[in-house]
Parts: sequence; C-alpha cells; structure tokens
Amino acid sequence: MMSSNGDELPEDGAFAASKNSWNRYYQNSVVQPLLTDLYQITMAYAYWKSGKMDDHAVFDLFFRTNPFQGEFTIFAGLEECLKFMENFHYSETDIEYLKHALPQGIEEEFFEYLSQLTAKDVTLYAIAEGSVAFPRIPLIKVAGPLIIVQLLETTLLTLVNYASLMATNAARYRMVAGRHINLLEFGLRRAQGPDGGLSASKYSYIGGFDGTSNVLAGKLFNIPVKGTHAHAYITSFTGTQELKTRVLAHKESGDKRDLLELAINHRIELSKILDISTEESSEGELAAMVSFAIAFPDGFMALVDTYDVKRSGLLNFCAVALALNDQGYRAVGIRIDSGDLAYLSCLARETFERISECFKLPWFSRLTIVASNDINEETILSLNEQGHKIDCFGIGTHLVTCQRQPALGCVYKMVEINNQPRIKLSQDVAKVTMPGNKNVFRLYGADGHALIDLLQRVDESPPEVGQKVLCRHPFQESKRAYVSPARVEILYQVYWTDGRVTQAMPSLDEVRERVQNSLRTLRQDHKRTLNPTPYKVAVSDNLYNFIHDLWLQNAPIGELS
Repeated sequence: MMSSNGDELPEDGAFAASKNSWNRYYQNSVVQPLLTDLYQITMAYAYWKSGKMDDHAVFDLFFRTNPFQGEFTIFAGLEECLKFMENFHYSETDIEYLKHALPQGIEEEFFEYLSQLTAKDVTLYAIAEGSVAFPRIPLIKVAGPLIIVQLLETTLLTLVNYASLMATNAARYRMVAGRHINLLEFGLRRAQGPDGGLSASKYSYIGGFDGTSNVLAGKLFNIPVKGTHAHAYITSFTGTQELKTRVLAHKESGDKRDLLELAINHRIELSKILDISTEESSEGELAAMVSFAIAFPDGFMALVDTYDVKRSGLLNFCAVALALNDQGYRAVGIRIDSGDLAYLSCLARETFERISECFKLPWFSRLTIVASNDINEETILSLNEQGHKIDCFGIGTHLVTCQRQPALGCVYKMVEINNQPRIKLSQDVAKVTMPGNKNVFRLYGADGHALIDLLQRVDESPPEVGQKVLCRHPFQESKRAYVSPARVEILYQVYWTDGRVTQAMPSLDEVRERVQNSLRTLRQDHKRTLNPTPYKVAVSDNLYNFIHDLWLQNAPIGELS
C-alpha cells in the first residue's frame, strides 16, 4: 500500500485491511427531506398559500470566516449534496408525519403538492469538491422554484459545513506533519455520534490522511483501514504460562519452532546489548506480544507503553521481532500511546538501529514508529522542533471534533428572486450579503500562484489573460487594485440541472488529490500556521457599484429631532 505521497504504508495482517471498490454510491439514509428545520416547511406552506410556488429564486451558500485562524478552507460535501438532490422525495410516511407535526389548518392540497415535489427544476452550480475556498465566495449557488430551493437549505448546510470543516482540519494536520509522515484517523470513539464518526473518516481522508481505524468507513468509502491492539490485550496476559499456542511455522520452509522460546533467548541477548535487566520487563507483556505475533506474523505491530517503554516494552518487542525474523517474518513496528513522544521515539529509533547493526538486519532500523495520545497541531509542531523520529501519527479527538473550532458557519442566503436582486443589510458589515446572480473567477499570477478571487455579475464579460481588471474590496472603497492575470480559472460548473447530475463524479482519491493540488496553488504565506497572510477576495467595479446602490436604496433614512 502506498500513500498519496508515495510512501509505503504497513499493509499486512493486523495493521491493514485492503480497499474495497464496490460501494462507492452509498448514501446515508438519514439524509432525506425531513432532515431539516421545521421553519423551512412552514415557510414553504406560506409561499404556497401566497401563490409563490413558481417564483424563481437564487440562493448562495457561503461562509464568512476561514476556520482555525487560518486563511483557507477546503470545500467538501458536494457529492453528498448531489445524492440528496437525486433522491429528494417526501414518502407517504413523511407526509403523514408532517400532517401531525405542522400546525392545524394546513390545507390538504399542500400535502399533495409536497408528495409530488422533486428537485428536477433546480439548477446547482458549485466549485469543484476538494478546492481551496475563501470567505464570501459562494461554494454552491442554487437556482430554481422558490419553495424547493428554500426546502434544500438546512440539509445542504449540514452536508457542507462539517465536511468542509473536517477536510480543512485534516489538510492542516497534513501540512504541519509533512508529506513523509503517515496520518491515521483514530477518532470514531470520540466523534459526535456514528454519523459524525463516518463523516470524519471520509473527510479526513479527503484532507490528506492515509487511513482510518473505522471499519465501516473502510467498507463504505474504500478508505484503507488500520489498527493494532489496545492496552487491554497486553494486560489480559499475566505470564507466559497462559500461552495456549507457542509454535509458529517458518514462512518458507514450514519448519515449526517455539516462538516464545526464541523470544526469551533473544531477550537475554538483547538485555546485554541494551544494558537492560530482563527482571524489569513484564512477562505478561512478553506473552501478549508472542501471542499477537503468532496471530499476525506478517503484520506484527505492538503497543509498547503499557508498563514501561524503555525497560519492558521495547525489550519485549525487539525480542519477539527477532524471533519472528528467525521464522522468516518481518515485524512492522511499534505504537506509543503515552509519555514523552519525542524522547521515546528517539529512544526507539536508536534501539532499532543498534539491533540492526548488531544482527546485520538493515530493515530493523526502519521499523515503523506510530504515536498517538491526544495529538493536535501544536503537538506535532512541538515534536518537529524536538527532532522526533515518529513515522506515523494516529489522531483522534482533536481531529474529529475540530476542537479548535467546532463549526464552519456556512450560511444560505437569497440573492435574487424573479430576476430582482436581494440584499440583507446589517449593522455588522461582515453580514451584509452580496446581491444578485454572480460568477466567480480565480486569477493567477505569472508564478502560478493564485492572486485573487473575483466576483462579477453574470452579465459581465469574464476577465481575460493579460488584460488589466479592476478588483475592489466589496465594502471598503479605498481598497482596490488592478490585476493582469496570467491565467483565469472559471470556478463554477453546473453539477445538477433537469433532474440529473451533469458532471462525472470524481472518486474519493481524485478529490483527495485535488485538495493537495489546489493547496499548491496558494503561496506559502497564505498557508502558514502562525499569522497567515489573508487571501484577497474582490468584486468587479460593476458589482461594487451595484452592491452599494442597492444598499442605499434599501437602507432606511433616519430622522433627527
């Protein structure tokens, strides 16, 4: 198994499960029209009662601030949105439930209308899933009959908000860890319920993680599944007398030997090389490791911090690993789940290198060191400064719960109805919406990096390569600049129209690759962890004037007395 960056991942036995390829079209059955807020349906009835069913509306789905004090966001969740659109239909039991849940007096014809409602008349535009995105740029633009585009709001938001937050969090971990470190998502037991756990596994993989401990996610989304054993496996053994099976056949010759006996002999030899007394090492731990090695001789990866890493865990592991070598197998490595991870990883690597030299086993020096234990971005940055020797991080709580920021804050705002622009005003300028149906372009400089995202009205001519275009801050008059792009990227594509998906959906691996390619288009100062440079989002001069004219038209005029 190779990671996206070409590094070899442990593949065999207890530490890996192979990819499946048959269940790509899984859709969570919870995602259905009733997965919404009640007010969406009460508004729909009021629209229906007012005869506004066929009013044509345009809504923008966007966020106002990048998460995690960063300056980029990864857009994710689009495929699930399209599956939702494809299957949008109120069942008979949905209708029966709504008859009891909604206020009394709602006309029967409305329920008949709902029972026939689908998303066939909706058009959905979006930027590509896995792309970097920025505040105020609509990730998704939805156009169609007012009732149906209103009813889509909450479900689209729940499908995009966490997915994008999770993918962004994972991408940040990938950046701080570096491309040569493997990252595994271990967060199912700490996630916000089973749906949160599945989404975390899927979108952490998109963001750059190499695998997950979540077996169901592996089956549903074809994500590599990884795992070793818990401390309970070690503590379940109290001594070597509990071993029911001690014999292991040689991988090639088939000759059977007592693995425990081999391990004990190697432990005596290692105690002299490493200057560690065998009396300090745990017999129960040795028995557990021998047992696990017999179960998974090609994938022996052991937890070494149950008792004491230096005096027991490493000694016992190395003894068993050498015993496996005698029988034609190579151990995979160790996992450390507590203590000073920088020091212990350096100790482990030094131990492996000494044994490699003493026993003339070059592969032993390259044994994998996995670290877990409430790891977050700051932990990895600190470990980097300390010169750790960790090959792989298993990350759970801080990743899947997005502890630094629990929500992205995407919103869904009407910007046009019946070809008439709509604007939402606020004393907080950041909450003023940008009205009208818009297109968005990404302008690149000669060095290949993205310079600025430009919003325009749909009836404006798109910017052209080499042609100077005035880019303005949407709300600050003095902030403006001319840009002569070396490349112009149209960000929107039509993904849904006439009741069908119009684009071939990329695989999870293709979306994962797009994340990394898209991040490479940003300058390093936009991506740095501390005080990143804000990426510029601008509007055309035409759109700027349009926004401010509409603002003046809709803002009330006060009167002093």
